[in-house]
Amino acid sequence: MLVEDGQKAGLVGANGAGKSTLFKLITGKEMPEGGSVETKGKTIYVAQEVSRDEAMEKAKNIREYLDPEFKTEDFELRRIMGGLEMSFVDWNLNPLKLSGGQKTKLAIARALLAYPDNLLMDEPTNFLDIGGKKWIMSFLADYPGTVLLVSHDLNLLDRNIDKVLYINPQTKIVDTYAGNYSSFIKLKAQREAMLIRQIEAEQKHIKQMKEGLVKMARFSSEKGVRQRMNLKRRVEQAITKLPPMPTDVKKIKLVLPEPEWVGSLPVWIKNISKSYGTKKVLTEVNLDIKRGERVALVGVNGAGKSTLIKIICNFVEADGGEVIKDPKLKMGYYSQEFENWEEEARVGECFREKCQMNESRARPILARFLLGEDKIYQKVKSLSGGEKTRLAIAALLGQNYNLLVLDEPTTYLDVMSQRVILEALKEYRGAILIVSHTPEFLEELGIKKRLLLPENKLIENL
Repeated sequence: MLVEDGQKAGLVGANGAGKSTLFKLITGKEMPEGGSVETKGKTIYVAQEVSRDEAMEKAKNIREYLDPEFKTEDFELRRIMGGLEMSFVDWNLNPLKLSGGQKTKLAIARALLAYPDNLLMDEPTNFLDIGGKKWIMSFLADYPGTVLLVSHDLNLLDRNIDKVLYINPQTKIVDTYAGNYSSFIKLKAQREAMLIRQIEAEQKHIKQMKEGLVKMARFSSEKGVRQRMNLKRRVEQAITKLPPMPTDVKKIKLVLPEPEWVGSLPVWIKNISKSYGTKKVLTEVNLDIKRGERVALVGVNGAGKSTLIKIICNFVEADGGEVIKDPKLKMGYYSQEFENWEEEARVGECFREKCQMNESRARPILARFLLGEDKIYQKVKSLSGGEKTRLAIAALLGQNYNLLVLDEPTTYLDVMSQRVILEALKEYRGAILIVSHTPEFLEELGIKKRLLLPENKLIENL
């Protein structure tokens, strides 16, 4: 794998394929068991989540964290912070008091202000609205250094990279594709089509040799036995050398439980208001969700989308208004915290327990969500963020909920995982209330009704 000076490369692979591990190897946070890693110049890596940052812990305030040597002019700080949707933050505030998403934005800002020779970024758009995504796209397009990027944002990958590095799940090798993400998809499909033809030809040849073995079974002479043994060895060698089918080619039928019956209007939200101190988050919000309907909450960060969802789910109490629910409503809720999962439990056991499902029914569903034989015996805590998301969505669909409430289900997902989740949700027959900053996902999901916040504007029949 080679990334040249000034190149902008996208690192692509399923969640858990090793993208974050590869970044840690490049930055020296982990050491390879074999081979070597060479870098030139200064390298900065920004993880998708800031769990512990020594520089942040030592900094007295945000200004000191962003620019420890105080070499950057205030207008440049304001430009970067504004682009990352952080212009409202007081620079004198201790950075440890910020939320997880805001800390990640600060880490990105610190990296951009340092202008390293090599910039490694793992999902930099996770916590950004559309405006912030556009800004960082533009910034990276003009960045003079080398950029290695992991992102589930197709626009970012398409517009601003000239090489794709794909971690092949079969060979465990990094395949290189010249061009942007769209070019990668086409070239990868062509390679896989050729591989499939090769496999099918080899399988046909093996079948013919096996038929030959059956015919040679009646040969009892020494020469005949020797010929039969030689052919048997050739069959065994051919089977051993046969490459595995590409993962995307394997089609697993998804059989979901039927949603429990509910009335024509499962949820009716009337004049909901909510404030935190002097800050009004929601004011006189009205929304109804019909049986089987798909509704999106759309708006910038802080507009009250997650608050409204938590009010609907009875996690937060509204200051005014009411949420009227059908007595037969059975609601499944997804958030990014995974607080209802037993971290020490095995993936397969945990899924079966939540869904009250036997192993023969559970395995195909988990496999459809890219949680196959190699994952079901692992502990939940060992899964990557994207794998946990796939597991959580699989568990929701594995039960007979008639309304799914999904708060940012695509945040940690690579493109392949987004597609897996999308296709599964398209087969779900209940109602959906979703928050997502990925317009393409909402469009393909068939969202026909959107509530814009904080405007409280309802758009229907899109």
